[in-house]
Amino acid sequence: MNPVDHAEREYSRAGTEQRGVDLFDFLLVLSESRKTIGIWMLIFIAIGAAVCIFAKPTFSASALILPPQQGQSLATMMGQLSALVSLTGVGGSSPLKTPADMYIGMLGSRTIADHLISKFRLQDLYKTRRMEDTRTALKSNTRLLAGKDGLIRITVDDHDPNRASEIANAYVDELYAMNSHLATTEAGQRRVFFDQELAAEKSALEIAENDLKQTAERTGVIHLGGQAESIIRSLAVLRAEIASREVQINSMRLFATDQNPLAIKAQEEINSLREQLAKLENDPKNSQLLSTVGIPAGRVPEVSLEYARKLREVKYHESLFELLAKQYEAARIDEAKAAPIIQVVDHAIPPDKKSGPHRSLILLGCAFIGFWFGYLVEVSARAFRRAAQDPDCAIKLARLRGAFRFRF
Repeated sequence: MNPVDHAEREYSRAGTEQRGVDLFDFLLVLSESRKTIGIWMLIFIAIGAAVCIFAKPTFSASALILPPQQGQSLATMMGQLSALVSLTGVGGSSPLKTPADMYIGMLGSRTIADHLISKFRLQDLYKTRRMEDTRTALKSNTRLLAGKDGLIRITVDDHDPNRASEIANAYVDELYAMNSHLATTEAGQRRVFFDQELAAEKSALEIAENDLKQTAERTGVIHLGGQAESIIRSLAVLRAEIASREVQINSMRLFATDQNPLAIKAQEEINSLREQLAKLENDPKNSQLLSTVGIPAGRVPEVSLEYARKLREVKYHESLFELLAKQYEAARIDEAKAAPIIQVVDHAIPPDKKSGPHRSLILLGCAFIGFWFGYLVEVSARAFRRAAQDPDCAIKLARLRGAFRFRF
């Protein structure tokens, strides 16, 4: 027989015998020390039973919400929240897969956690000194899960069932408040801009009306001819249209550049309106009426000229105020549509059944720990007894005991 094959067979046989001896030793220790191991198991089971008796019960309250579905307004807000999501530690370049992922990130934000900690005094409840430890404790007692059906389940664990339901519902309220705060869209910016412009134009219209009233009271009521009044009204409308387009361009500059197609189109409309205004003012056929719109003419009395200017100013501000009011209402409607709505499917209610502690699992775990603890204790005792039979090891053990006795 080849010596190499013989050596391999002997090595394999030795390994098999060694494994058999290990299993045999394990069973031998169990059979000879079953009482000791059983006592240790009973001790640990008693400890587990004490834990189950004195541990406070845990209640779990859940709230179920339906996040807004993907849309234009939601996509805009997701772009605004890119910096917030990056702070949560989610992978850098991978976008959010569903709207539920974004709202779970918002629910787990530090802002919502701090509001809940302050509202329910969780720092005193969890007995923590630092806010970061309190946030960690709140996070460990909260589960945020997004289901395949697109719904988000908010589950809060607490020893008080009423407080558990209140915290779960508070999560929903804080999410709604944050969602409304972060929904600052293009429509919202335009609404604020037109609101300011409308207030300024209202003041200018009041001033123009007061000036016209004072002029009429000082000079007497002057009735202009129908053709002159028509030209004045046309000039006022054209000037108001030009001013309205200029306001529109200024509002576009909040979110677009001058090369934007809408801005270019608005500028072309302004140029066209200015050409019409120039033609109307410089038309020689209306030479007798030009003085009523502010162009000098000696044949028109000075009083009629002053009244025409005041009337033209009032018509201009009235037309501009109406145009700004329409744009303001349109922007406000767009803003109302832009904010995504969070729908609550199930509000959290105080649970009437405990969710923990799991007594059977605790007792089984304690029995398992007691079994292996008793086995290791018995194996260690056998090893010490076996070592004491060796003269060299006995001397070392004696010296070790002497050193401990001297130290204590």
